[in-house]
Amino acid sequence: MDDRDGEPMDVVMHGPDPPALADAETSDPDAGTHRWVVRDWSRIAATKLRSEPFKVGGFSWQILLFPRGNNSEFVSVYLDAADSATLPHGWSQHAAFTLSIEAEPRSGESASATAARGVVKDTQHTFGANETDWGFTQFVPLSDLDDPDRGLLRSDDSVVIVASVRARRDPNDWNYDSRAETGHVGLKNQGATCYMNSLLQTLFHVPYFRKAVYHMPTTESDEASASIPLALQALFHKLQVAPGAASTKDLTRSFGWDAYDSFMQHDVQELNRVLCEKLEEKMKGTSVEGTIAKLFEGHTVNYINCVDVEYKSERKEAYLDLQLDVKGCKDVYASFDKYVEVEKMDGDNKYRAEGHGLQDAEKGVLFTAFPPVLQLQLKRFEYDFNRDAMVKINDRYEFPEELDLDAGDGKYLTPDADRSVRNKYLLHSVLVHSGGVNGGHYYAFIRPSLRGDGWFKFDDERVTKERAERAMDDNFGEDAELSGKPRVPKFANAYMLVYVRESDMAQIVCDANEDDIAEHVLARLRKEKEEKERRKKEKAEAPFIVPTRLATAETMKAQIGSEIFFDLCEHESLPTRRVRKETSFLEWKKSVAEETGVPPNRQRFWNFVKRQNATCRPGAPIDPEDEMSMTMSALRDKFNPPPSKYVDPGDPRDLQLFLEVVSEEEAANAPPAVAADDEFPVLSGAAPRVPAHHELLFFKFYDPTTEAFEFLGHLLCRKDSSVRLEEARIRALCGARRLARDAPFDVFEEIKFEPSLMVEKADWDVHFDHDRMSLGSGDILCVQPRVVSEEGVVGTVGGSLSENAPGVRFPEVDQFFAHVRDAQRVSFREASSPRDEKFNLDLSKSMSYDEVCLSLASALGVADPTTLRLTQHNTYTNAPKTPVAFRGVDALVDMLPPRSANKTPSSGGFENALSARAKHDILYYEVLDMPLPQLERLKSLRVHFHAKDTRRLDVVNVRVPKESRVADAMAELRRVLGEKVSTTRALRFMETYQSKIFKVFAPDDTIDNINDAYWVLRAEEVPEDEAPFGDSETIRSASDADDVARGDSDATETGDVLIHVYHFYRDGDDKGDDAAQHTKSQHVHLFGDPFFMRVARDETLGSVKARARLKLGVAEKEFAKWRWAFHSLGKTSDALADSECVAALFAARKDAYGAYESYLGAEHEDPSPRKTAAAKRGTNAGGFDQRAVKIYG
Repeated sequence: MDDRDGEPMDVVMHGPDPPALADAETSDPDAGTHRWVVRDWSRIAATKLRSEPFKVGGFSWQILLFPRGNNSEFVSVYLDAADSATLPHGWSQHAAFTLSIEAEPRSGESASATAARGVVKDTQHTFGANETDWGFTQFVPLSDLDDPDRGLLRSDDSVVIVASVRARRDPNDWNYDSRAETGHVGLKNQGATCYMNSLLQTLFHVPYFRKAVYHMPTTESDEASASIPLALQALFHKLQVAPGAASTKDLTRSFGWDAYDSFMQHDVQELNRVLCEKLEEKMKGTSVEGTIAKLFEGHTVNYINCVDVEYKSERKEAYLDLQLDVKGCKDVYASFDKYVEVEKMDGDNKYRAEGHGLQDAEKGVLFTAFPPVLQLQLKRFEYDFNRDAMVKINDRYEFPEELDLDAGDGKYLTPDADRSVRNKYLLHSVLVHSGGVNGGHYYAFIRPSLRGDGWFKFDDERVTKERAERAMDDNFGEDAELSGKPRVPKFANAYMLVYVRESDMAQIVCDANEDDIAEHVLARLRKEKEEKERRKKEKAEAPFIVPTRLATAETMKAQIGSEIFFDLCEHESLPTRRVRKETSFLEWKKSVAEETGVPPNRQRFWNFVKRQNATCRPGAPIDPEDEMSMTMSALRDKFNPPPSKYVDPGDPRDLQLFLEVVSEEEAANAPPAVAADDEFPVLSGAAPRVPAHHELLFFKFYDPTTEAFEFLGHLLCRKDSSVRLEEARIRALCGARRLARDAPFDVFEEIKFEPSLMVEKADWDVHFDHDRMSLGSGDILCVQPRVVSEEGVVGTVGGSLSENAPGVRFPEVDQFFAHVRDAQRVSFREASSPRDEKFNLDLSKSMSYDEVCLSLASALGVADPTTLRLTQHNTYTNAPKTPVAFRGVDALVDMLPPRSANKTPSSGGFENALSARAKHDILYYEVLDMPLPQLERLKSLRVHFHAKDTRRLDVVNVRVPKESRVADAMAELRRVLGEKVSTTRALRFMETYQSKIFKVFAPDDTIDNINDAYWVLRAEEVPEDEAPFGDSETIRSASDADDVARGDSDATETGDVLIHVYHFYRDGDDKGDDAAQHTKSQHVHLFGDPFFMRVARDETLGSVKARARLKLGVAEKEFAKWRWAFHSLGKTSDALADSECVAALFAARKDAYGAYESYLGAEHEDPSPRKTAAAKRGTNAGGFDQRAVKIYG
């Protein structure tokens, strides 16, 4: 049937007027079902019919029917907004609805059988003026309606049509409220964190897990961005009570992730493993220790049973999740059947049982216990050998709402498993992946109650109520081809399933609320909520508010010398007063009087003016007439006009004012009072005007001996005055503590600090308004005592003698300013531990390379600074970038990223710049065992030295001149290793990667192009029997080298070969089909250390195995479990018989690496297994990013 779900009606016609309005059959006003009996079907002549209207969600609806089809051979049925013509302009209503035709019941037939003969279709739509109806043009073929076997047309010539409607908010509306619509909220996506969001929602909705997280100990001093338990507690609490979507930024920061990680999509299964392991570690020693194992851990037994003798081998394993095959399995039960399927070990694949030799055996796996919360990872991603790539399996794969793992008389369990535990599970979550192997989107369907149809879809920030069919049937995958129709690709399907054991529901679905959270966490969250509400309120009020910042002499004294040095204040740190636009300036002055105690008539306000030299100074006094008449909004428009006619409703412009407190004598000359104020019994009015020919100058003080710097105050000076004329007032500002009586001092004008520093010394006798000074209101003069050395003047001329003068670093304030502006705080970290901050140093941007190294050496206690190597910071990856060559840069500024190097605080903030922990003010260091200039002339190789049994003995750094050959590197390796290496055997040097051998170096190969950052460089002693095949030390004559290259050596003349031997295991190593199909179809994973073996021309596998066991030092009992196979041209053979001639297998081999390499493989268990299916897989299932998930916190 080619129905088009959710298709708008093609033709609009008008039929007879509908009958009076009816009520839908429901008690829920937002949901209803209407049953319409259409009688005398065969005699209907109308093109279309409408049912009587019914109300759902405050809207009137009706069923729109085309009994003979809407330009089609199908009955057409739609849902129609009945009163659309009378609704207001711009109306809309979203509805999810089901339309059905009920079949006529038959005698003795079950209700489900009757329902199966009916027709049911569902969809959802946002109805509006442009689309008043929505439904199905091809609802049911006319021929099917007349088919008596279907029973859709009843015996009384009637048809029953049912509409079930649920009115809801459109999830795609910008103002959709997940909490109001569903009771749940989503998680914000940081860029590519949908995979994490779906997993976190699943874990949160396991209340026992949530409760355990709440009980993890945290302290008041913890920061959420640095504590995984605290960040997870805060996040879970927000999911529980917050009105909107919660942010995961604190959590990812606590993981040690940066923005790069947030935009890198990983595998949800791998994240699940890493997160659970990290939480398990954090829970140790606490009241919730063991929670992860208690919830998620189950146990299996891998067994091998001999058929004809009494011998059994067993190995027990724990798991946190199970990986189930999808390909070739129709449902979860089929996957479990395959999981426990018995593998026959007979014929050439017999099992060597200790004390019994080769025996027929049965190999498999059974479960000893299932966990309360069962996590099933579906193998939607597999390796395709034909394509030599990972592919996604979109095949249909069904999973039940109730999963009974006791089915088949407990066939999945071991005989000694606890049968008193009923392993019946209810589906809790379905994690869905939509997309392909190279990326996609994750979301989750979760049923928190575990009962009924209470499903919700958690898609990042959006949460919607869904039916069970959406959560389950729609995520089974692609349907098989039906009736010759092509298979329609379906890329969204279930990827992970979570089941909860029914008998554990009462414990798992427990109460987890605020009573379980520490009070200090709740207090922190309440404070965050209040701050968020405050910001929200301010945003709403912004169009009616004038943000006003007020600076006073007191605020300047508090900031200058501690927070800032340049300019007068840091405006961003001043409190913002939110004043309504219509407030008069006189009202504003009264509020300032109440706050400061300064009467309104002594308040003179100056507007801060942004100058062309990038400074911001109080430069324009507010006129008394403006004070008396203007509102705050009018004043802002006068002093800070909008940049264009259009004004942003939020209007971010503020009003920045400086309060000058005038003297009582000057206030007496103020304009007449406007009115008396009962609350403030002084005159209320404007302050006096600024006297003519006067400017407001500001003064700072610098002490060269202590490098103290502070704000003194301000003076209203005549324009034609000078430093000499103002000397008495300046001394009074300084006070005797700062400037002794009659002690000489100098004055400097602070002009600007961006883009370059400009400070000029003032001439005592030049008038302020002279062209040589040109001082105006807002200008700053810095006062300092003159500094004199014992031998004479150091800096300035004349004055008193300071005993500490010889130790003064910056005799004049301009030198001090230059030092402050050049300051740079650098965070130093060891290159080997790039995420651990060691210490900070306050340096200067202009410091030379040698000076930086000298400062670092002093901090580290290193005698020779040249043994330090610095490495730059990569701001994109938040990791070390490029080592700095010895004297390869001129100054510190060249070692730091441009943003860090050029940063200067907007108001000259020095302390802020030093204390701000910016991630780009970072350098990494190494302490070398030789001077860096000497090291840079050498090539350094990290070499893994292996013993004759292939095990790694040591890892050493070999350094030789860059022009050296491999033979020279081997000689240096011998020197470094000393007695660890034999003096009688040559060394072999090779490149390995991912447990494979890629290249063996010849002695005369140059080392300059060898890369130990990508390859693992390995050296080993060459066994005596392999010596004829060459080594990496012995320089051969040209003829000898040619013989080895052509295979004409003594060894190859006999037909002997030197082969690669690798360790491997297959996907699902303990389960599978019959042995042959099992070994051919499964993906091979290499592990461990590869090695060489010399094999004689006629030597059998049995002989090779015996020598390999001795070489590797493996116990005979363990070695007997190993199986051997031959790999060539990308394919792995069946298990080889001991009688197989090994050299013959390699006779036609290709000297190739990668997928086409030939090697002898030893198949056995990886001795360092991991607990989860994702980990055992060894690669990211989705193939999104091959960088492993790591949590550092």
